[in-house]
Amino acid sequence: MVAQDTAGTSQQEDPTLERSFRGHKDAVTSVAFNSNMKQLISGSLDGCVMVWNFKPQMRAFRFAGHKAAVYSVAFDPVNGLIASGSKDKTVRLWHPTVDGRSTVLKAHTATVRCVNFSADGKMLITCSDDKTVKVWSLPSQRFCFTLTGHQNWVRSCQLSPDGRLAVSAGDDRTVRVWDIATRRCIRIYDDHSGMINAVSFHPDGTCVASAGTDNVIKVWDVRSNQLVQHYSAHSGAITHLAFHPSGNFLLSSSLDTTLKVWDLREGQLFYTLHGHEGATLGVAFSPAGDFFASGGADEQVLVPSTAGAAAAKPAAKAMRPPASNCPVSQQQAKESDQPRTHADASQPELDAAKDDSHEVLMPAAMNVADLPPALSATLQHMVGQLDVLAQTMALLEERLTMNEDRVRGLGDSIATLTHLWKNHPQEAAGSLAS
Repeated sequence: MVAQDTAGTSQQEDPTLERSFRGHKDAVTSVAFNSNMKQLISGSLDGCVMVWNFKPQMRAFRFAGHKAAVYSVAFDPVNGLIASGSKDKTVRLWHPTVDGRSTVLKAHTATVRCVNFSADGKMLITCSDDKTVKVWSLPSQRFCFTLTGHQNWVRSCQLSPDGRLAVSAGDDRTVRVWDIATRRCIRIYDDHSGMINAVSFHPDGTCVASAGTDNVIKVWDVRSNQLVQHYSAHSGAITHLAFHPSGNFLLSSSLDTTLKVWDLREGQLFYTLHGHEGATLGVAFSPAGDFFASGGADEQVLVPSTAGAAAAKPAAKAMRPPASNCPVSQQQAKESDQPRTHADASQPELDAAKDDSHEVLMPAAMNVADLPPALSATLQHMVGQLDVLAQTMALLEERLTMNEDRVRGLGDSIATLTHLWKNHPQEAAGSLAS
């Protein structure tokens, strides 16, 4: 596999291709891992859901129940079901066995773009071109309620790890956070300049990442409502996002044919991966984080190993924003730190073409894990205190602005009354009386 390492560390091994699957007859739009790592699920524009077995001697299952393209698949880690959403306006729940039994869920009135299970397997969330997000109860498979507020197609949705919140995004260029208990939208982020194709909760539930046709990735803190990270990520629209189970890495796919792994702790690009022969459309990390899968317009499903890359990085550091909360431009990156390409002829390559136009977004930062434990703990405590101070200052600034507006309004009222008193005393007296 061709990979560009931008982490600035020489001991890392490149991700290597472990498996590749062919069988779909059109672009692969979505992928998901079985929680026991025995199977991989994929959906395609060919209208089929495929279940791929990791044991080479076991054949794949093809589920052909949908009447149109499948845009999203998900695996229920508790009940062992597969969900799929389709252009035929339905959601199907499949049993991952050879007979491929399924139940059809009908509630949406347009294409279903995304399906996702809650972590405890008790809920399913779906979204659609009908501008709605719907929540279903499991295992009863009953429709619960609809979340309304989006003004255009909703392309992505997910429940928080604790199941108390939901997030959705779409063509109205907004990311919306919902309270499941009250069924109300409690936060709206509208900083994207294009349609949003993907949104995902961080594994700890404190942040959401979003990306779309403006080619950027944004990471929001849902507690402080602050934009904490921003990456000018790809040269084409971003199609999907997936967090590593550790929360330290983010994987993105794009119409520019690349996959990119982002180190959220350092606030920089970690790897650029070339393998698909066309647009990359769907990505997912395995439950343990030692593999990830990708699907693309080339009708392939690829499964690289991250054992030598993401898994080798220390997991003690917290996510932090890039310097000045702004990514370095590509030209600045080119001048300051050229990317290094690791090419090992003994490892399988998916695409021998190298892309020299992808540069490091940020210079490599100091590794806090290499410091003495006492100093590392002190620095992390200081960073935490600085975060609290920054949030406090932002709140004070907001309140000061509100007070300034009130004082300005009071001054305008006094000026108006003074003018009336000088020119129209009777009207001024009436205004004061009222």
